Amino acid sequence: MSGRGAALFARYAYPPNELGYCGPEDASALLRPGTAADIERRAREFEGAWCYLEFLAESAGLADPLDERVVEAYWIGNDLLDRASPGALLDRMRDRFRTQSGGTWREAGDGAVAHHSFQVFDVYPWAGMLRASGHPAALTVLDRCRIRTGLVRGVDGESASVESAPLLWDGAAMVTGPPRIERVRWSTGGRSLIERPSPGDLVALHWDWVCDVLTEDQAARIRSLEARRRQGQQAPPALGPSPGPGV
Repeated sequence: MSGRGAALFARYAYPPNELGYCGPEDASALLRPGTAADIERRAREFEGAWCYLEFLAESAGLADPLDERVVEAYWIGNDLLDRASPGALLDRMRDRFRTQSGGTWREAGDGAVAHHSFQVFDVYPWAGMLRASGHPAALTVLDRCRIRTGLVRGVDGESASVESAPLLWDGAAMVTGPPRIERVRWSTGGRSLIERPSPGDLVALHWDWVCDVLTEDQAARIRSLEARRRQGQQAPPALGPSPGPGV
């Protein structure tokens, strides 16, 4: 079992787990020193992510769903995504997510991809809610839940100031707006997911956490994969009065 892959999974999975959105109780366990086996036991309780990790590992002929290449493919993106059949992914999802309401994943066809952006924009119902109502709460969830990139401008204790482009809704499509500074965490109570970041670092953000220091290529993959998902979530042409908020 890959210790590096397990640690990478923990870095990206901790933020929503801390908020109680997915995974088992006691999210702080992901920050405590432990073994890859400890993280694997917890990772299996992330129903959405674990489904993709298993599928990616099987598609690549790898025995370990927490292989570092598999974990990177899901959260960031790499060539393993190209080896995974969209049709086979949808077959797996029809079994695993048969009770999942909302979302557009059933109609994704060849656009289905075993990446976190697909889970956020196609499986979760928030994009549909945003298209139907323009409700700001839906936009906030999509913006925070996606893996987004940013540039560290300063570090103060366990927080960092990061310049990142927010997700906006223009009435017909989701677009990224002008970069802005946001305050995020990289550590809590002396425990952290990464080494202390430095000004100028290109980083990955999930909810209000710095999860990773990225290469330029990794950041480009994140942005490219998200852009494809957003393009498929544009609102249809208006046929009458816009519906009111429905969230």
